[in-house]
Amino acid sequence: MVFPFMTFKRYFLVGSNPAETKYRVLKIDRTEPKDLVIIDDKHVYTQQEVRELLGRLDLGNRTKMGQKGSSGLSRAVSAFGIVGFVQFLEGYYIVLITKRRKMADIGGHAIYKIEDTNMIYIPNDSVRVSHPDEASYSYDLSHSLQYNLTILRMPLETLKTETTQTRQESFDIFEDEGLSTQGGSGVFGICSKPYEKYVWNAKLLEAVRTAVHRDWLLYIIHGFCGQSKLLIYGRPIYVTLIARRSSKFAGTRFLKRGSNCEGDVANEVETEQILYDASVMSFSAGSYSSYVQVRGSVPLYWSQDISTMMPKPPITLDQADPYAHVAALHFDQMLQRFGSPIIILNLVKEREKRKHERILSEELVAAVTYLNQFLPPEHAIIYIPWDMAKYTKSKLCNVLDRLNVIAESVVKKTGFFVNRPDSYCSILRPDEKWNELGGCVVSTGRLQTGVLRTNCVDCLDRTNTAQFMVGKCALAYQLYSLGLIDKPNLQFDTDAVRLFEELYEDHGDTLSLQYGGSQLVHRVKTYRKIAPWTQHSKDIMQTLSRYYSNAFSDADRQDSINLFLGVFKPAEGKPHLWELPTDFYLHHKNTLSLSQTRPSYTYWWTTGVLKYLPLPFDEVTCAENRRKLTVKKFHKYEEEIDIHNEFFRPYELSSFDETFCLAMTNSTRDFMPKNVGIDPSPFTVRKPDETGKSVLGNKNNREETVLQRKTAASAPPPPSEEAVSSSSEDDSGTDKEDEGAVSQRSTPVKVTDTGDNTKITENVVQSTKDVYGVNLSDIPSEDDLAIYARFVQLGQSQHKQDKGSQQFFSKRPLDKVINLSLNFVSCTASCLPFCAGEVRKP
Repeated sequence: MVFPFMTFKRYFLVGSNPAETKYRVLKIDRTEPKDLVIIDDKHVYTQQEVRELLGRLDLGNRTKMGQKGSSGLSRAVSAFGIVGFVQFLEGYYIVLITKRRKMADIGGHAIYKIEDTNMIYIPNDSVRVSHPDEASYSYDLSHSLQYNLTILRMPLETLKTETTQTRQESFDIFEDEGLSTQGGSGVFGICSKPYEKYVWNAKLLEAVRTAVHRDWLLYIIHGFCGQSKLLIYGRPIYVTLIARRSSKFAGTRFLKRGSNCEGDVANEVETEQILYDASVMSFSAGSYSSYVQVRGSVPLYWSQDISTMMPKPPITLDQADPYAHVAALHFDQMLQRFGSPIIILNLVKEREKRKHERILSEELVAAVTYLNQFLPPEHAIIYIPWDMAKYTKSKLCNVLDRLNVIAESVVKKTGFFVNRPDSYCSILRPDEKWNELGGCVVSTGRLQTGVLRTNCVDCLDRTNTAQFMVGKCALAYQLYSLGLIDKPNLQFDTDAVRLFEELYEDHGDTLSLQYGGSQLVHRVKTYRKIAPWTQHSKDIMQTLSRYYSNAFSDADRQDSINLFLGVFKPAEGKPHLWELPTDFYLHHKNTLSLSQTRPSYTYWWTTGVLKYLPLPFDEVTCAENRRKLTVKKFHKYEEEIDIHNEFFRPYELSSFDETFCLAMTNSTRDFMPKNVGIDPSPFTVRKPDETGKSVLGNKNNREETVLQRKTAASAPPPPSEEAVSSSSEDDSGTDKEDEGAVSQRSTPVKVTDTGDNTKITENVVQSTKDVYGVNLSDIPSEDDLAIYARFVQLGQSQHKQDKGSQQFFSKRPLDKVINLSLNFVSCTASCLPFCAGEVRKP
């Protein structure tokens, strides 16, 4: 956590690591009305040193300034991290995270959703001039899992050659202190620069990036993060879905269409599905797999005029682009990040009475045809047109069957990432589909080469269903690669696919709200034609909500996005944000100045990209990519790389009710039938009346009760209205890890309370004797009771000691100022290898 302490002249930001053993302090000057002056003393404090420092500051400012209050040092707000610094006409503001919720765990690294922020004005009143995300403290969310784990496998010789230069350029003189005298106890770690296209607070951190230690920098992405647990006969497999929304050319539905002059498209989202065995968290020893796909607007100069208040405004091509310059810039970015092949799945309508969506298809085909004539044939862009709306209206065609065929061909071309070699069971039972799989096979596993890019007009409803089908196909290959299923194939109406479908629906709803202003209108069940009749009324309401949002509120939302991302910077003498007739020139830099370099019409890709294809240029070992990495030397027992203490937190008291892994959506608890105990496998096809969801709705024949955990008796009562309102105040940061179930739809499961079901449950759940070989004793032994009594005494002694220290400080006005439960916001994007402990001995 970060705690800002305030005096008349300065802000002091105090933070600690999770173990509360190391502290850092930032000093921010409050006497400058316009400039941001930040001082980082580069010193790592102990707990006692922080106490003494704050005590001296309190005493000195109270006597010097003669303030009315009893304390010269006061605490402004409790926070979990710094979003950044933003400048308006009256000076700089600091944006702090005051409320968070845990959303996922990847290899022991927690990912949080930012639920509330607080903006504090920095200058004091004497010099004042009158005039809403996912984040992780130790995992780089701006890069894919494949990139994060690939850089960890760089040759050790490269690390040693880079260490000397990095140490000379280091701005923290205490970082390498004492490592040279430890002999062979030093280990190397790598951190990389974040991919700024998906970082939303990059502009807010721009003013302090070079002035403060990197532990203060918290890089934030905007999009979606969801995680569910797939239990395979008790083996926990975590399925994670992460969506990274691009911060370039970002905006709302009708106000941001097509592409800007730099090749950045509207509504561009990179979706990554990560599958790993949660029983082993280590990135080096565990089993991890991922698959990435992209959605985005058609990369052309086009827009829609919403001034006519029509449900479907006409599509207009704003500029002629005969040499596909914008499309070339866009696909060049994709070749660098994903490699080849780039596969385009175009879902817009092909046949229309009045030419509307077909305008985009014709222009996109012309652009791809032009660009492909200069690429080598083996790396050409693959274009797949498919009129999904036409197939949906046809009674003879099954939309999802056709999408499944497309998905199989796509996954076979691109492959997927897995950090382990093929399982021995795959060699014993070879599969024809597995042998045809593409990608790149290396000694340590497989790499995904290339990516699928899906688009319709809005990139919302049709695109989400198509991405779900491709993700479902990739999920089957991922499970097969980890040795969890015997064939790379998953059927509908299984617990695993239902869990995955719910994740994708949450994913689609969130992205649709961000861009379109409403949830999804057409879902997977709509295209399967099994949606209930009540769904039609919901679709109508979502359509009306989307129309209202686009017509009345999107303009204000667009202004907010432009301000947050730094696209618009307020300045004296210039028009205000709400006075601008359009933001076109803000997103198209070529309207303000002409480029000095003229792009090539034939060699439209970046130099060096073709040399490494099909591998992505960003992941190969070359001099240019090595400059993006920083190598740091650690002691092997350094807390910063101890993932065990970071994840399990042995220094904190925790309970099962507050454990995130128990609160997340669970395939056995939330999807497996409670009245059918024949096969508990999540890959067994269930009948509609046998699913866990159908049990919830069956109220005619059974008397329903709520299944609760045994620990529910110890759960706290629901908060009152006063408690809820007080939790949002500025002086209290709230960590809502125990509410992860709310966002994951893990509602209590209702089952029948009959004797038959009790017998079935006993058959499904194995006893402790069968699993572990021993039975838990009913009464603890005398030795265990003696050990327990000893720990109780230790706890009471510690409580007396803490109470005595509180009485000591209560005599001074600094009682509420010094809080020893400060937690430091550790490094985000640059600290994946550091905090993961995936470092290698020299």
